[in-house]
Amino acid sequence: MVCGGTGCTSSGSDKIAKAFEDEILATGLENEVKVIRTGCFGLCALGPIVVIYPEGSFYSMVKEEDVKEIVDEHLLKGRPVTRLLYDETVAEDNTVKSLDDTAFYKKQMRIALRNCGVINPENIDEYIAFDGYQALGKVLTEMTPDDVIQTILDSGLRGRGGAGFPTGRKWQLASGNRGNVQKYVCCNADEGDPGAFMDRSVLEGDPHVVIEAMAIAGYAIGASQGYVYIRAEYPIAVHRLQVAIDQAREYGLLGKNIFGTDFCFDVDVQLGAGAFVCGEETALMTSIEGKRGEPRPRPPFPAVKGLFGKPTILNNVETYANVPQIILKGADWFASMGTKVFALGGKIKNTGLVEIPMGTTLRTIVEEIGGGIPGGKKFKAAQTGGPSGGCIPASLIDTPIDYDNLLAIGSMMGSGGLIVMDEDTCMVDIAKFFLEFTVDESCGKCTPCRVGTKRLLELLNKITDGKGTMEDLDKITELAEFIKSNSLCGLGQTAPIPVLSTLRYFRDEYVEHIVNKRCPAGVCKALLNYKIDPVKCKGCTLCARTCPAGAISGTVRQPHTIDTAKCVKCGACIEKCKFGAISKG
Repeated sequence: MVCGGTGCTSSGSDKIAKAFEDEILATGLENEVKVIRTGCFGLCALGPIVVIYPEGSFYSMVKEEDVKEIVDEHLLKGRPVTRLLYDETVAEDNTVKSLDDTAFYKKQMRIALRNCGVINPENIDEYIAFDGYQALGKVLTEMTPDDVIQTILDSGLRGRGGAGFPTGRKWQLASGNRGNVQKYVCCNADEGDPGAFMDRSVLEGDPHVVIEAMAIAGYAIGASQGYVYIRAEYPIAVHRLQVAIDQAREYGLLGKNIFGTDFCFDVDVQLGAGAFVCGEETALMTSIEGKRGEPRPRPPFPAVKGLFGKPTILNNVETYANVPQIILKGADWFASMGTKVFALGGKIKNTGLVEIPMGTTLRTIVEEIGGGIPGGKKFKAAQTGGPSGGCIPASLIDTPIDYDNLLAIGSMMGSGGLIVMDEDTCMVDIAKFFLEFTVDESCGKCTPCRVGTKRLLELLNKITDGKGTMEDLDKITELAEFIKSNSLCGLGQTAPIPVLSTLRYFRDEYVEHIVNKRCPAGVCKALLNYKIDPVKCKGCTLCARTCPAGAISGTVRQPHTIDTAKCVKCGACIEKCKFGAISKG
């Protein structure tokens, strides 16, 4: 199994898969060994990844030149190449352990990701072999539409796209007048949060699960047409989704008289152009209609008047990915735990995709699953919910992750981005980074978002430039609360959250920027000064030769100095200095 997700593909996994195919053919193993390009295994930090069954040997950071050795030693002689295996899978006696025994995987519970890295996403037979389309068969032959909705209600499934609205309740609101009114089922695959790739990975590794779930939703509310709205920047996901739709149609699992019943349902793909605001449900539907993606006032809600003015439900990819398993295993099974997929990134060792049971603490995610902070640095904060979420400080690292707990501490679940920050992170700069994103992505339809976020960003820039006042902090709070209360859609309503949460938990950093004109993390350029320690400096001249502004002077074997008037604060001198003689502060 060769990872065919975007991360590993960008690192050359397609070439590795081809090398395996060629080497296997050359050694005469083509009838015994099959090479499969699969979806994301989750541990993206160690890609490209290759897993060999039946042993389940997990090879990490594989290169083309490693392929021959793996084939010769593992496939021909039955001896796994331990130097290429993921360290945690190699026991002290040199035997290979199961992936489930590793810190990264043993605390996870994969429901939405259950087939990612397990099946060939472009082969419908493999999906069917893992109970694929069994749930659709069950609802069409054993359950009424109301039974389906009640099951989803009882499961407690909530939207995984950001707002966390009960999925069953949304379906229930759209279920009236079945058979008499045209209705639509939409899937939001317009994932645009910085650092988020959960939905992309599900579509790349298990596209049929979304198609099956949308058909189930269509049966539940009485809809005959579905649309997957996916950003065009996801070419692998788009390709595999279209392949899956074509295969489902060929097998009679989309179209007319599905499973020999009167139920008819089909799915089409609609490409988005990458506008973040189109993640908002009414803006997404407006875009599908061929208009500029802008949100509409609510009410009326989409369940009453949505796509093309007809009753419509919209859920995101991860939400749909849970539906077939809920139907097959029951509402009580899912209600007993529930899971959430997170894209784990930032200052963390094991960057990648994780699916954890609700209630798992942030400490477990960061220290055990994530492997801790690299370089011996201290954990400072974690930002959940993308540009709409808040920053959780180290003091709250034992907070159990669920919808209500995150809201209580000023953050939100969001779609599932989880960015880890260490002691070298400036929290004022982080707030500014996410606000810059929402300012750029605002559609401009409403004044609080269009103008308010810009004024808020100006106040933050004023502080990081060393020109802020203590009165600005009160202005920031007042303006942020106004934007939250008066913006038309979720983009504007949540845009101030990173600012408010950092101000709540890291107010001392704002004060340090304002009062002492100092960035404690050494990030904000306007507040930095670079200096050379004359005791440590050996006069090697490397820093002077590196400086693009000619700000460093001195003679060979004599301490150098920096002209702060010329210094552009690029940091090139610190990177090149071998003696630790240059500091910033």
